[in-house]
Amino acid sequence: MTNLSQRVDAALQSALDQKRIVGAVITVMIDGEVAHRKSYGLADREAGIPMKDNKIFRLASVSKPIVTAAAMRMIELGQLSLDAAVTDWLPDFKPQIPGGGGAPTITIRHLLTHTAGLSYDFMQPDDGPYHRHRVSSGADQDGLSMEENLKRIMAAGLAFPPGAMWVYSVAIDVLGAVMQKADGATLEQVVEKHVTGPMKMTDTSFHVVDKDRLVQPYSNAPAGPIRIGEVFKQPFLPGLAPISFTLSRAFDTKGFQGGGAGMIGGPDDVARFLDTIRAGGGHIISRESAQQMLSNQIGPLRVLFDPTGSTGFGFGGAVMLDPEKAASPLSPGSFYWGGVWGHSWFIDPARRMTIVNLTNTTLEGMSGQLPGDVVRAAVG
Repeated sequence: MTNLSQRVDAALQSALDQKRIVGAVITVMIDGEVAHRKSYGLADREAGIPMKDNKIFRLASVSKPIVTAAAMRMIELGQLSLDAAVTDWLPDFKPQIPGGGGAPTITIRHLLTHTAGLSYDFMQPDDGPYHRHRVSSGADQDGLSMEENLKRIMAAGLAFPPGAMWVYSVAIDVLGAVMQKADGATLEQVVEKHVTGPMKMTDTSFHVVDKDRLVQPYSNAPAGPIRIGEVFKQPFLPGLAPISFTLSRAFDTKGFQGGGAGMIGGPDDVARFLDTIRAGGGHIISRESAQQMLSNQIGPLRVLFDPTGSTGFGFGGAVMLDPEKAASPLSPGSFYWGGVWGHSWFIDPARRMTIVNLTNTTLEGMSGQLPGDVVRAAVG
């Protein structure tokens, strides 16, 4: 393990020296045991506060597999069904295909796989329908209710017929609304009952549990990361709108609890949760449900972030179908995703390995050089 730690240390030191990140906590688990966990850099550069293993982070899309696991448990209990219509629980949720295409049936499976025909504002141009109708990604717009955001999503309409394409979307936020209705509780209560409570994930919630441990976020810039203020527009994909951030959203108790991007959590919680899924679901979901999460669920559809066509999508994250084509050191069948605040995670079942990078620097920590460097360091 010493060589593994030395390789990870070198990758992180390079990122710090080149001013690609401000701080990070990296965890590598093998066979259910922590092989490496270490904090690097600063949690708040201007205040000189060092990063520590017990810091907490805005998780962004790292929320998705956690909420997905709770949904899988509800499916096991018969509260939800993969092929049931969303309107069974949200009878008014009937977004239409523009141009007279009607309001086709959207299923729970469509939501879980991002094939529902929904989108994100940052997956569209500045003048796209999600912008015109001010659809929230869950990382902005304090105080916005779920009911109002669902109305805006319906007004924006569908981008394509359900099942026809894969497009990253607000689908898990809609799923969260379904879960609330099916259980008769808030999304936070549902997730706590099925996942965070049983796993004693005490730092993980839909609100900040300890503001003094919350890291300060930064954004990459040519001269080094810049401090993110209260409202920030993060450039993401060329030709499309930036991602809107509102820092106070993490403290907002009136806005909707976003299953897609609304959770806050710590490195130990996230790593233990993901490794539990790798190992078969532990005591939160069945082995069959865990395997469904880890398996490609979209057939030949292409994940739009991957131009090589080497990636499928399971429930809660992407699936590596062809590592050679992707020039990835991961094993075939590896499961992975990230979070726009600067995170990435990887489950390599063949190596019985789980890797979690939580950083305070977007986009480097999610889709920059760092995630690949850490994976290569971990797998040797």
